[in-house]
Amino acid sequence: MVFYTETYQYVLAVIYAVDVINKNMHLLPNITLGLQLYDSCYSEARGFTGVIAMISGHKALVPNYRCLVNKSLSGIIGDSSITSPTVARILTIYQYPQIAYGSVVSTLSDRSTFPSFFRTLPSDSFGAVALAHFILHFGWNWVGILASDKDYGVLGAQRAKDVLQQNGFCVAFLETIYVQNTEAKIQHIVELIRTTSVKVILVYSRYEPMYKLMEDLYQHNVKDIVWLGPSGWSVAPGFSKAVRQKLLNGTVTLYAHKGNIPGFREFLYNIQPSHYTDDIFFKEFWSDVFGCSWVDNVTTQDAAKVTIPCTGTESLTALGKPVYEEEEFRFTYSVHNAVYMLTHALHSLSLCTSPWGPFTNGSCSNIHNFHPWQLTHYMRNIHFKNTGGEDIFFHENGEPPIVYDFMNWHELQDESSKYIAIGTFDSRAPKGQELTINETAIMWGEGYKQAPRSVCSDSCSPGYRKLVHRGQPVCCYDCIPCSEGEISNQSDANSCIPCPKDTWSSDNRSSCIPKIMELLSYEEPLGVILTLISTTSSVVTIMILCVFIKFRDTPLVKANNRDLSYLLLISLVLCFLCSLIFIGQPGKVNCWLQQSAFGVIFSVSLSSILAKTVTVVIAFNATKPGSQAKKWVGTRITNGLVIFCSAVQILLCVVWLSTSPPFPDVNRNLAKEKIIIQCNEGSTSAFYCMLGYLGLLASVCFLVAFLARKLPDSFNEAKFITFSMLVFISVWLSFIPAYLSTQGKYMLAVEIFAILSSSAGLLSCIFFPKCYIILCKPEKNTKEYLIGRTNHASRV
Repeated sequence: MVFYTETYQYVLAVIYAVDVINKNMHLLPNITLGLQLYDSCYSEARGFTGVIAMISGHKALVPNYRCLVNKSLSGIIGDSSITSPTVARILTIYQYPQIAYGSVVSTLSDRSTFPSFFRTLPSDSFGAVALAHFILHFGWNWVGILASDKDYGVLGAQRAKDVLQQNGFCVAFLETIYVQNTEAKIQHIVELIRTTSVKVILVYSRYEPMYKLMEDLYQHNVKDIVWLGPSGWSVAPGFSKAVRQKLLNGTVTLYAHKGNIPGFREFLYNIQPSHYTDDIFFKEFWSDVFGCSWVDNVTTQDAAKVTIPCTGTESLTALGKPVYEEEEFRFTYSVHNAVYMLTHALHSLSLCTSPWGPFTNGSCSNIHNFHPWQLTHYMRNIHFKNTGGEDIFFHENGEPPIVYDFMNWHELQDESSKYIAIGTFDSRAPKGQELTINETAIMWGEGYKQAPRSVCSDSCSPGYRKLVHRGQPVCCYDCIPCSEGEISNQSDANSCIPCPKDTWSSDNRSSCIPKIMELLSYEEPLGVILTLISTTSSVVTIMILCVFIKFRDTPLVKANNRDLSYLLLISLVLCFLCSLIFIGQPGKVNCWLQQSAFGVIFSVSLSSILAKTVTVVIAFNATKPGSQAKKWVGTRITNGLVIFCSAVQILLCVVWLSTSPPFPDVNRNLAKEKIIIQCNEGSTSAFYCMLGYLGLLASVCFLVAFLARKLPDSFNEAKFITFSMLVFISVWLSFIPAYLSTQGKYMLAVEIFAILSSSAGLLSCIFFPKCYIILCKPEKNTKEYLIGRTNHASRV
C-alpha cells in the first residue's frame, strides 16, 4: 500500500481547524465538534461505502437508519472529482450538506440535481474565464485552443471560446486531441500551429494527450509559443527535458488559490505520534517521513528486516528538507475553508430565535437535534471572513468566489526549476479589477524578452478604422483611413466618428479641431491692403476733385459739362469707399448695403460717363449749320439721362431688398476646415440682374464713346471714355469666373478688387490726362490753344 504524505496534510488541516474552532469561545460556544475520517482511496466504490457508513454510524452499512442516536452527523467534507459525484447523489437523498475541497466537475453545479452540494474550489468552467481574462489582459486577440475529448476539455474550451468572442477576440482554431492521437491528426495540428500567426495556445487537456504533440513540435523547431493551461500539465514526467526547456519554459498555468492559514505551518512541524493515538494514518505518515518502522506493527517473520525503528521522538524540523509540498497547501487551504464553512452554518443555526426563524411560522431548529436540510439552508447563506481575512461565501449554485493564482514555470539550467506566482484572478474585486498581474515576474518562453504579440492583423492606429472582409474572423482586417470630417481617437476602432458641425478632422484623422472662423477682417494683411488701397484711391479722387473745383473756370474743366465731372468724381470717391463695407464682421445693415450701394453708386458713375459722351455728340452736331441738335444743348438732357439710368438700378435694388434681401450667414459646408462668415445674397438672380444692368450701361457707354472718339474737338473726351470703358468691361468680365471659382473671404476680395480696379480705370483714363494739362501744361489750358487745335483737327 502506498502512503501519500502530501495528501495526509489534508487530514491534518481538518484536525487543526477543528481543534482551533473548539478553543474559540465565540464560535459554537459550549459545543464540541467531532470528526470521523474515511479514506476513499479515490475509488467511487469506497466513497459509496464510506458515506453510507457515516450516515448510519455503523460499519454494517444500514441505509436509512442512524445507529448513533447521541451523536449527530452535521455534514461531510470531501473530496476529489472522482468520488464527489457519487457521494453527492447519495447525500442529495438525505439532504446532508457536502462541501468538496477538491472537486471541480462543472456538472455538480446543477442545483436541481445536487441541491446540497457545495465546494471550496470553483468549477473547471470558471478556470476558462480566468484564463480568458489573462489573454484579454495582454491583448492576444488571435489564439488557438487544444482540448481533450473529455467533458473537462470540451466544456472548458467552449467556455473559454465564448468569453473570448464576447470580448471581440478570435479563436484561430479549436482542435480536439486524444490519448491515442493518429499520426495524421498530430501532423494536422502541427501544421496549423506552424502556418497560422498564433503565438498563444490555450490547453484544456490533461498532460497524457500532449506528449506526442509536443515531441513533434520540438522536432519541427516550433518554440515561439506561449502555452496556457491547467495546473501542473507542463511539468508532467512524460515530457522530455529538452521539450520542457525549449517549448514549455515560461508556460503559464492556473492553480487553486493559496491563502494564509495562521499557525498551521507551526502546527504541522510540531506534531508528535503521542498526540494522535486514535489516528490510524499517523504512524504510516511517520514511517514514510523518517523511513523507519514501528516495531509493534511488525510480525515476527519481518522483525529481522527492520533497520530503523520509530521511537516517536523524531523531529520534523530537524530533517533539513521540506516535509510537505508547498503547492499542495492550496488544497489544504481549501480543506481549511470547508471546515469553517460548515462550522459557520452550524453557528448561524444555533443563533436562530423564534419567531424570526427561516422555517415554517418563523420557527427555528435545535442545534442538538436538527434535520440535515435545515443546516443546508444555512449553508447557502453563509458569509464570513476566514482566519486569513478573506471573504468566504457561496453563490446561488453553491459555487465559491472565483479565485485563481497564475503560476509561471521557470525551467532553469543552473538553478532548480520552479513555479513563480505572477498574478491572481479574484471575482470578489470591483469590476474591471478582477485580474492583477505582475508582468515583471513573468519569464516568457525562448525568443521573447517581453510579452509576445498574438494577433491576426496589426493594430489600427488612431485615425484609421477596421475593415473586416466577409467570411473572415473579426480579428482579421485591413486598416483604412477615416474619411474627411470623421475621426477615430483610439486604436482598433470599428468605425469612425463624425466630427461636430463646428469642428473638422485633423490631418491624421485622430482628433476634431475647431474650424477656422473665416471672414475678411481689418486685422489681417489682405484686409489691411485692400483698406489702404481703397482709402488712398478715394483721397486721390478727392484731390482731383479739388483741382477741378479750383480750376473750374478754365476751358478744359468747363468742357464736356463741368457738373458731370464733379458728379463723376464724387461717385468714384463713393465707389472706392463702398469697398470698405465688404470688410469686417457682416451684419444686417452691412449685408443690405454691400451689393445695393455698390450697384447704385456704379450706376451713377456709368450714367455720368454716358451723359458726358452724349454731351460730346450733341455739342459736335450742334455746330453744324441747320442742325436740330442745338435745342438739345444744355444740362437738361444730361441730367435727365443720369437720373433715369440711376433710377432703374435703384428700382432693381429696392425690389431685391424687399423680396429676398441679403443677410448674414454662417456657412459650415462651403469649406471643410472653415466656417465662413459672409453675407448671403438672398436672391442670386437679383444679384446678377444688378451686375447685368451695370454691364448694359458700360456697353452702351463704350459703344457711344467708340463712335464719337474721332470727332474733331479738342475738348472731346470720347477717346478716353472709350479706353476707360474697355478697362471697365475687361475687369468685370474677368470678375465673373474669378468670383464663381473662389469662396469665403477670397470671393469678397475678388469683388473688392474688381470695384477698386474698375474705379481706378475710370479715374485714370478720364481724369489723369486732364490733371496733367491743368497742373503741368497750363499753357495748353487756354481758349486760344484749344480753338486752334480744334480748327486744325477740322481741316484734317
